[in-house]
Amino acid sequence: MAMALRRLLLPLLLLVLLGLRPQSCVASGGGGGEPAEFEIPRDGSVLELDESNFEAAVRAAEFLFVDFYAPWCGHCKRLAPQLDEAAAVLAGLSTPVLVAKVNADKYKKLGSKYGVDGFPTLMFFDHGVPSEYTGSRKADVLVENLKKLVAPDVSVLESDSSINGFVQAAGINFPLFIGFGMDESLIVEYGAKYKKKAWFSTAKDFSEDVMVVYDFDKVPALVSVNPKYNEQSVFYGPFEGTFLEDFIRQSLLPATVPINRETVKLLKDDGRKVVLTILEDESDESSLQLIKVLRSAANANHDLVFGYVGVKQWEEFTETFDVKVSQLPKIVVWDTKEEYEVVEGSESFIEGDYGSQVSRFLEGYREGRTTKKKVGRGSPTLLGLNAVYILVLLVAVLVVLMYFSAQGEEDHQPRRAHED
Repeated sequence: MAMALRRLLLPLLLLVLLGLRPQSCVASGGGGGEPAEFEIPRDGSVLELDESNFEAAVRAAEFLFVDFYAPWCGHCKRLAPQLDEAAAVLAGLSTPVLVAKVNADKYKKLGSKYGVDGFPTLMFFDHGVPSEYTGSRKADVLVENLKKLVAPDVSVLESDSSINGFVQAAGINFPLFIGFGMDESLIVEYGAKYKKKAWFSTAKDFSEDVMVVYDFDKVPALVSVNPKYNEQSVFYGPFEGTFLEDFIRQSLLPATVPINRETVKLLKDDGRKVVLTILEDESDESSLQLIKVLRSAANANHDLVFGYVGVKQWEEFTETFDVKVSQLPKIVVWDTKEEYEVVEGSESFIEGDYGSQVSRFLEGYREGRTTKKKVGRGSPTLLGLNAVYILVLLVAVLVVLMYFSAQGEEDHQPRRAHED
């Protein structure tokens, strides 16, 4: 009798023990139960995710940055050490960002769900809401960009020390806007709208020393600081209508913009036409004098952006404007797309009185004494002349590869890779 009872109780005991077994910390629950809780690592390493734990990680992390990669992708291999470096810093922030990666060539369902059509594709998840990240992939700049994304739309500063802390934490890669004596409601809309492009704050309590440092003498005042270009300006209003946003939008760029691959994108987003000065070498003494004059002109002509570029610094870009070195400096008005205008009688400048020459150029432009021309050999926002030749060569190589693939020489053609 006792033996029969033990035989009956033993299976029941085993079932009870199995029911009490702890669940995995990295996998989703199955069978209709609650999903298991994801354990966020604290060591600052890049976490490898897959289809079994990806959604749990998205739910668990307030902020998640994901690299959808492929093992064969060269760009992905070059990105990996940058992510390793950035992950350690991002994990130590007061608002940490978890960095992870997914082999989207293997886990194709995940890649398809999030619109991955090339490698690497970088996604930022803000409380589970995804958006594609297209900014710099260099570790230090990546950290600054993500710090910006996780920061409040508008920070409220209560003292001189909090103002200094805000400025130091913001770094130099983004413009800053500090509203002294301003109600937060005046700029909260723009803090959200321009979140990816600038830092926003309001200062409620500050000393006269701060007023001296930021060069304002009354409130309310919105101070714009562009630490990367060592520029600062003050806006006293009016705060109604479009005046406030116009000031913010115009302050996102320096008074005179050095043209490079990064700033060309900013110019396109800005929407204003560009008074573009093409120099032989933007670092020589004569060019620096002209740039100083352009900065003064920019302060009086806010409907235009003033930019400059040297042939020595970016020859491919300058070639698209039919540049001849003997005619430099050359100044045009560029629409940031496919056209530019030349002012009659002011096609080029001679060394000397740059102030009067810039004034005559602007006067001629305002009066419509211009000739429109097409940007040569493709838009400079996309490809220069040499790059076009390279593209043609790559297309030819691709055609040859496709031919041999059709002949059975190759049995796999990977998807395209996103370029740096």
